Amino acid sequence: MATMQDHVRAYLLDLQQRICAAIEQADGHASFLVDDWTRPEGGHLSGDGKTRVLSDGAVFEQAGINFSHVYGTSLPPSATAHRPELAGRRFEALGVSLVIHPKNPYIPTSHANVRFFIAEAEGEEPVWWFGGGFDLTPYYGNDDDCIHWHQTARAACEPFGAEVYPRYKQWCDEYFYLKHRNEARGIGGLFFDDLNAGGFEPSFAFMQSVGDHFIPAYLPIVGRRKNTPFGERERDFQLYRRGRYVEFNLVYDRGTLFGLQSGGRTESILMSLPPLVKWVYNYAPEPGSPEARLYEHYLPARAWV
Repeated sequence: MATMQDHVRAYLLDLQQRICAAIEQADGHASFLVDDWTRPEGGHLSGDGKTRVLSDGAVFEQAGINFSHVYGTSLPPSATAHRPELAGRRFEALGVSLVIHPKNPYIPTSHANVRFFIAEAEGEEPVWWFGGGFDLTPYYGNDDDCIHWHQTARAACEPFGAEVYPRYKQWCDEYFYLKHRNEARGIGGLFFDDLNAGGFEPSFAFMQSVGDHFIPAYLPIVGRRKNTPFGERERDFQLYRRGRYVEFNLVYDRGTLFGLQSGGRTESILMSLPPLVKWVYNYAPEPGSPEARLYEHYLPARAWV
């Protein structure tokens, strides 16, 4: 008899394949390197995964799309910070996580993640939940792109109730916020976690809807911006802003912390980091410049739809 994990695993592997095929087609030059890995039973963490990385494409500088299915003897601190009653339970975690770093600074970086956790203990009912979402990080923003992104995010939520998109949009705005910089990472999207309301089927259906809407949300933006001319100034700003991505992923991101704390596969966990990045001491954009407009118009949380 198929378990909840079996159904989720089948969907996630198919989602990974579909997204990889769409990204390869959009790039038109590079292909994904496929790295299948296995961690044998017997240690603190075991399981398997498929790490797929596209590098130095015509459109994408790097795209990492990772599937993992791991088992552990006890949940790490990042997973029990809000659920201390689960400490010490054995667990399974399945997910697809991706980050896409384009070459052209006029194409935003994008991130998506969908995941399933189940924690079990002898004599206790299993505790399970879904989480995930997607968010967009522009360097040179465009209102039409932001509106399209959020319209697609709203469409992913609409079958599940009118209140779902506003709630998960706000959660995304709050989650992808660099407190030490006092600024947002990008223009947000959706973020949800600990989802099990209504039972497995509706929760799983929502997770699938979020996963299925990523490509329709992102690739039209790529198509509109990939041929926009740019120079050294735009490239420098892109590399500088990529530093915010690194800071967030290493300081705040729950998925990164979970992977590292649970003894996960480091190469797969850190594939989200950009291949090139720079930091500039005490940088401030020139007033009235396109770079300043990112901070003034796009990064402050707002209603795009």
